[in-house]
Amino acid sequence: MAHIDLPEPLPGIRGLMAFRPFTAQPLNLLAEVLLRTDEGLSKGERELIATFVSSLNDCFFCQNIHGAVAQYYAKEDETLVEKVKRDYENAPISEKMKALLSIAASVQKGGKFVTESQVEKAKNLGATDIEIHDTVLIAAAFCMFNRYVDGLATFAPTDPEMYKARAKKIAEETGYALAKPQ
Repeated sequence: MAHIDLPEPLPGIRGLMAFRPFTAQPLNLLAEVLLRTDEGLSKGERELIATFVSSLNDCFFCQNIHGAVAQYYAKEDETLVEKVKRDYENAPISEKMKALLSIAASVQKGGKFVTESQVEKAKNLGATDIEIHDTVLIAAAFCMFNRYVDGLATFAPTDPEMYKARAKKIAEETGYALAKPQ
């Protein structure tokens, strides 16, 4: 049960958005800007970073919803998200993406854990300054989103089909900035 009286039993951040629409708007817009562009990183890679950080933070709702969206984009490998969460260094992703996930893991620990050698490695593997910037910002933002969701003990469904259905809707229809709380 949530720590505060949420108006409806909406899962995860959706319940919090319905509770406080004033803060929902800028948070949804931030998610939209970070996750719904293919500039530099693809939408799937962006969602994978969000999923990976949420997994490191043990945020069940966020790692499952963003994992479902990432998996929606990764149609060629039905288990890609689980492989990345389990062992990203040996997952079937590019070396550049592995380097970016290493940076994201450091951000998850704290911003000062990111090293110059991590950044140089990512650059040597083809990462642009925008991709490195966006990786750090996605990782930092998801630390905030994860703490928001878990800090208020929101409801997180266990049915994977709910996450898959919501992911399809996010990817094909609503995105985040246009998403309605219900």
